[in-house]
Amino acid sequence: MPNPRAAAAPQPDVPTASTDLSAVDALLRVEIQLDEAGGLGAFATELAETLVRLTGADGCRITIDHGDGRGPHRLAATGGPGSTRSLYQRVPVSRPWSGELLLSAPDEPGNQTMALLAAQRLGMALEHLRLRDTDVRHRTWLTFLAEASELLAQSLDLSLTLALIPRLVVPRLGSWCTLHRVSGKRLELSAAAHADEERSDWLEAAAAELTHLMQAPGINATMRAGQHVPLPSPLAGLAVPLFARGQWLGVLGVGRDPDAARDPDETTIAEELARRCALALDNAAIHAERQAVAHTLQQALLPTRLPVIPGLSLGAEYVPAGRGAEVGGDLYDIMPMPDGRWLVVMGDVSGKGVPAAAATGLVREVLRLLVGEGRPLESVLATLNTTLSERSERYCTLALAAFDAPGRDGGVPVTLYLAGHDRPLVLHADGLVEQVGDWGTALGLISPVTCQPTLLTLRPGETLVFFTDGVTERRSGTEFFGARRLAQRLTYLAGHPADVIATRLRTAALEFSGEPARDDMAIMAIRNDAG
Repeated sequence: MPNPRAAAAPQPDVPTASTDLSAVDALLRVEIQLDEAGGLGAFATELAETLVRLTGADGCRITIDHGDGRGPHRLAATGGPGSTRSLYQRVPVSRPWSGELLLSAPDEPGNQTMALLAAQRLGMALEHLRLRDTDVRHRTWLTFLAEASELLAQSLDLSLTLALIPRLVVPRLGSWCTLHRVSGKRLELSAAAHADEERSDWLEAAAAELTHLMQAPGINATMRAGQHVPLPSPLAGLAVPLFARGQWLGVLGVGRDPDAARDPDETTIAEELARRCALALDNAAIHAERQAVAHTLQQALLPTRLPVIPGLSLGAEYVPAGRGAEVGGDLYDIMPMPDGRWLVVMGDVSGKGVPAAAATGLVREVLRLLVGEGRPLESVLATLNTTLSERSERYCTLALAAFDAPGRDGGVPVTLYLAGHDRPLVLHADGLVEQVGDWGTALGLISPVTCQPTLLTLRPGETLVFFTDGVTERRSGTEFFGARRLAQRLTYLAGHPADVIATRLRTAALEFSGEPARDDMAIMAIRNDAG
């Protein structure tokens, strides 16, 4: 922004010897009281009347121009044009303001000095008012930019950021706004807004014209060089390039009513707002890319689909921590064993993000390799423990459940190992819920690992539910969701399919708190559908 004190008003000349000092004194006694009722107009009127009285002039007229595009307007006038020669004085005030004083009085040295002194007195008042208005205007713009930055910083969603930017511009900075993004070698309209919602058709046509205009080689080159371009009528505004980290992202079109007052700082503010908007767009685009990478990596660590196992129904749910830009450390899997059984896996690697994902991938692949070789599950756990200790700084809790073929009574024998993992829940057909399994040692902490198997039978209509601690440790203030609340929710789900049970438990945990998940959540339900 320009320095409001860069051009100071010139000091009054010393009155000549021919000037009546009592008249000068009377002129100087006109007080500058801009904050009172009437303000500048009252002061200018009193000044003009005093000047006419002291010089015997027929009249006096004072006009000023604030430089806002509205042109000069009369500030004060007294008397008539008269028949004498008019004395003209330019009022000394810094640009873009200007002013002039016209006195209908004889062209005599005394009158000239008095007119000059009155003009300079008026210039002092105008300069004071200009500086005050400039300071207020600058403070207002700084507040606007600060509020815009805060709003832009609150969202890393690209779609929301695109929709927000035109609403920041309209109506504070312009009556309409368009946002074009670079797509390949062209510019494409991404968002637009108009202060008058009924002018949507005009805005659509203006956006199309602006799109065509910015493809012109000269204008396009100017944009790529980082310079704004004034828009010709009837668009009447500015096209400001959007640059972030040295990359051209698009163009912000800011339009205004041609008849509205022009703020001398609007171009500077538009360029500064465009810079902040460009940075917000770039951050949102980076975040969207991170989300896509995290989603792709997360999907690679989880089974693409659950297998079909005769007599059993399966359901699984997964919720990564945060807002989807990080990879979680929880895992679940179902794999066939060489002896005909099916192995259900539920695990939780310490931490989150890329390091946890790397350890998760290591556990999953080593586990699949060892199980595929027909290793006993005790040996699988021991090898995993050694692998994590040697190749990772993370530890892992793991639940392994080997499901055998159903017996004659329809019951499914299950061999359960809990390597430091939370005990799963069995939902009986009558709605009774109980914990099963014996805790063992988490993997990657100490050697040798201690983990005793638990043998149980999953009866027809019963469901075995595994979960990670992200479910039970989900917080609402200082209160945890907890295993007891999880069991209570599970009680009402007796008789439902496994996928419905998993989904309902996920929903219950998420609805327990309005905050994003602090830890990954994984739920798996295996139901005996026999009978």
